[in-house]
Amino acid sequence: MEAKIYNQKGAEAGTISLPEKVFGVKWRADLVHQVVEGMRSNKRAGTADTKDRGEVRGGGKKPWKQKGTGRARHGSSRSPIWVGGGVTHGPLSAKNYKRKISKKMRAQALFSVLSKKWKDGEIIFVDSLNMPAIKTKDAIEVMKKLAKATGLKNIATSKKPKLLTALFARNEKAEKSFRNISSLEIVFLKNLNPLEVLNHQYLLIENPTESLKFLESRGK
Repeated sequence: MEAKIYNQKGAEAGTISLPEKVFGVKWRADLVHQVVEGMRSNKRAGTADTKDRGEVRGGGKKPWKQKGTGRARHGSSRSPIWVGGGVTHGPLSAKNYKRKISKKMRAQALFSVLSKKWKDGEIIFVDSLNMPAIKTKDAIEVMKKLAKATGLKNIATSKKPKLLTALFARNEKAEKSFRNISSLEIVFLKNLNPLEVLNHQYLLIENPTESLKFLESRGK
């Protein structure tokens, strides 16, 4: 599989051979779902907590006598069926939401997502994103040129994050220049995961030569 590499001006800067085990993997919905749900679960703070009838303040006195009123018998006004009463089966902070995701599972799920993105024409390879100065205006021009070259017009104009930009290494000028563009989000390639890739329509990979070597190493 061959992919085009673009430069910041939107011109073709060559091609690169894509590894089959990263971009030629079949779609595995079951594995991707398991990993993504596990990652979402691991991000939960677990701070939600409700009080049951034994923890709610008040309700010590019986609302009315047991018999003779014609009404249903009640022992406490803090019963879950009363307004202001305790909560039945509500969330508790003691619950552990953490799920174990092995490195192999995470890597295979990522490769499955990347393969689908590549098949759908939603991945862009750019040789580098080196900005001469920290300027959002210049970064927007780069995005417009890439959008014109690739035909993905909304990567530069969308008000919602459409493009996930994976930088190979720290680049302060690029990070600060691109971070104010509403249509994209920046991550580092070493932190690339299936959840973030699926949350964006398009993926831009910078420095593909080194980036693909790193991605291949994750599958070992």
